Amino acid sequence: MPTTDRRSELLDAADRVVRRDGPRASMNTIAAEAGITKPILYRHFGDKNGLYRALAERHTAGLLEAVRAALALQLERRDRVEAVIDTYLAAIEARPQVYRFLVHPDPAADGLSPAGPLAPALRMIADELTLAVREQVDLGPDSWVLAAAWGQAITGMVLAGGDWWLETRPFPRERMVQTLADLLWGRLAAAGERPTAGGH
Repeated sequence: MPTTDRRSELLDAADRVVRRDGPRASMNTIAAEAGITKPILYRHFGDKNGLYRALAERHTAGLLEAVRAALALQLERRDRVEAVIDTYLAAIEARPQVYRFLVHPDPAADGLSPAGPLAPALRMIADELTLAVREQVDLGPDSWVLAAAWGQAITGMVLAGGDWWLETRPFPRERMVQTLADLLWGRLAAAGERPTAGGH
């Protein structure tokens, strides 16, 4: 049975290769980096998809926590919107090759969704956004379902916009944050606040 420590060491080696090679990182290169043979690497992760999933879990746990923290900040609504967007863009900017490996995996890797191994984390981020909108923003009689639509749409917008921004770098991150926030802001600015617990 593979030990947790050994698995962690192999993920460290995979991280080093991915940061260097991005989506071109191969199982052969990762095995060589770890000083083992490819069959041993497969024994720990099953296949390349298993390695993708393990790396995604490693890198997205912190991102999810950071998004939750940004959503909980006691800021004006516009500032909170910008904080959440900036949290995501800062994460992909800090580790661009890891991001590319997870979102644009090798086409030869079978069974991966369009967002690659990052997809489960994106679903969780969408759920966090949905919950935040439901708790904080009054969208009227259909608030419950509108919040779900917004959670999904905002996540998709920031994913696609962030992907384009990371590849083209037309302007600094701060301006990209403001650009995406501007796009969201119309309806968000007009919506009322949800009364807080204990409020009137």
